[in-house]
Amino acid sequence: MKDRLIGFLKTYCLFICIFALQKPFFMLFYRSLYEGVSWTEWLGVMWHGLPLDLSLAGYLTVVPGLLFICSAWTVSNLLRRIWYGYFAFISVLLSIIFTVDLGLYEYWGFRLDATPLFYFFSSPKDAVASVSIWVVIGGIIAMVAYAAALYGIFHDVLLRKRVFERMKIPYRRLRLSGVLLLLTGLLFIPIRGGFTVSTMNTGKVYFSTDQRLNHAAINPAFSLMESLSKQKDFGSQYRFMEADAADRIFSGLADPAVPMRDGISADSLQQAPDSLHSLFTTKRPDVLFIIMESFSSWLMTTLGGEPGVAVQLDSLAQEGVLFTNFYANSFRTDRGLVAILSGYPAQPTTSIMKYPRKTQSIPAIAGSLKNAGYRTKYYYGGDADFTNMRSYLMSSGFEDIVADRDFPVSERLSKWGVHDHLVFRRLLDDLKAEAADSTLAGRETPHFRVLQTSSSHEPFEVPYSRLANERLNAFAYTDSCIGDFVKQFRRLPQWKNTAVVLVPDHLGAYPERIGNLETGRYRIPLLIVGGAVRGPERIGVYGSQQDIAATLLAQLSIPHGEFTFSKDMLNPASPHFAFFTVPDAFGFLTPDNQLIFNNEADAIVVDEGPKKGQNLSLGQAYLQKLYDDIAKR
Repeated sequence: MKDRLIGFLKTYCLFICIFALQKPFFMLFYRSLYEGVSWTEWLGVMWHGLPLDLSLAGYLTVVPGLLFICSAWTVSNLLRRIWYGYFAFISVLLSIIFTVDLGLYEYWGFRLDATPLFYFFSSPKDAVASVSIWVVIGGIIAMVAYAAALYGIFHDVLLRKRVFERMKIPYRRLRLSGVLLLLTGLLFIPIRGGFTVSTMNTGKVYFSTDQRLNHAAINPAFSLMESLSKQKDFGSQYRFMEADAADRIFSGLADPAVPMRDGISADSLQQAPDSLHSLFTTKRPDVLFIIMESFSSWLMTTLGGEPGVAVQLDSLAQEGVLFTNFYANSFRTDRGLVAILSGYPAQPTTSIMKYPRKTQSIPAIAGSLKNAGYRTKYYYGGDADFTNMRSYLMSSGFEDIVADRDFPVSERLSKWGVHDHLVFRRLLDDLKAEAADSTLAGRETPHFRVLQTSSSHEPFEVPYSRLANERLNAFAYTDSCIGDFVKQFRRLPQWKNTAVVLVPDHLGAYPERIGNLETGRYRIPLLIVGGAVRGPERIGVYGSQQDIAATLLAQLSIPHGEFTFSKDMLNPASPHFAFFTVPDAFGFLTPDNQLIFNNEADAIVVDEGPKKGQNLSLGQAYLQKLYDDIAKR
């Protein structure tokens, strides 16, 4: 019994060691890229990469675990051959993955995923056309050598003849089988990544603002496995019309300040001034985004919603800039965040946040502001690894991320982590410390901060009781947190130079029975307040979350041409429309036509306004161009 249990643990630990040692080898291979990296960062790469190593080791130990169980009942030659065959196969597989990843990283700039496989199987000749025959031969030799080395290690540690000779049929077979079955089942914990709401994903290893270190920490075999489980040929989806027709229609939907690409001529667009007028009293204000979990216009009396719920937002709306025809881009947080922070529309069949290789190439407000001299920081009381959020935030330009693990365990009291009032308190403490430091140092550096709330989400358990309806009470709690924060923020010197942008990530939970194919499902507030705001104003143009990027950057006189899908809502020459998606459906709204199209049913499900049907081809071209863009990233 003891030999089998030790053998099981040795198998799991051996896989972990192999994966951990691959990381410094990778960095040594690309030593010119990692010049100047300290020894603590080398250790940091190995340490932060462990979650993926533990997970993949769990996957690969499942089969040996089952074989150990079988060995309690038989030690036949067939079982031994299966054992040898399994480790021979794993040796070859891991060798191919590591060697290919090592060879391609220089060209691709990201760790191995399904993209090379897609290219190879669609056209093997073209896939290797740019690689010399000597590189191919060298790669094959390296694969064979590494596979032989791996199998030699497995054989010496796990498969020697004496190991099997010690395996006698035990007297208590049933008990041994039960223990081994339990151990094999426990592998689910590292495979999943623990018991938090987030499952294991490549984003969990992102720990540095230096992308080189994050990439080195990734396990290429896990990256490939994750990609294969999600990969789709985006370029073949949503082909509503010929490419030329989509280009022509999309050229009329883009911001005039955005240079067109992919066949769209910039010459066909009228160049126009960036904005209708300035909202701010200063050229470079501090910017604070408060992204409100699940809020909607239905919660604000100011926008025709329920009275007595978001009373603080209603009050702030009287002194700030309120966009009254503004819409969420989707129905989930991961989609909404990318739309808000990168000006990139949500997709009906996937979430681009799940693809770190793609998100690292899309523009982001944080990156643009960082290049303009801003410091960037993100506050969230939940798990920043959920849906690859950490990797997206770090690659988009955030220098620091405060998440659940940065708070004491005693404060992580909700399912989603830390309650909102504690997150706001953390931000307020940082603002107070910064105010004191700035007074002493005499320096003024603009800041871009984002605070994402989480308490107004199922199960709606909040430390607050004002309304009988638990859903509305949760929203009222977050609203009260916002009000308390703003009240205290006004007393700090930074307030007079700050623009606070309040926007929900999406509508959720209220109204309780609103359907995905209703326009009201996506109507949300966009409110800008703060000492840097000139004064109260109502703006009625149509827009959605992806338009925040271009609108804000234009106000700051920062170029936003790379934000292809974002438009300045204050530019009179920009087209004004709202676009949103849900699973296999999209909405395209203008004053003349509010339309929702169900792609799965190939039918219009909502068609309202004086010019019915007008927006169908516009929405189809917009979605087609979006998937063209995703496919190229």
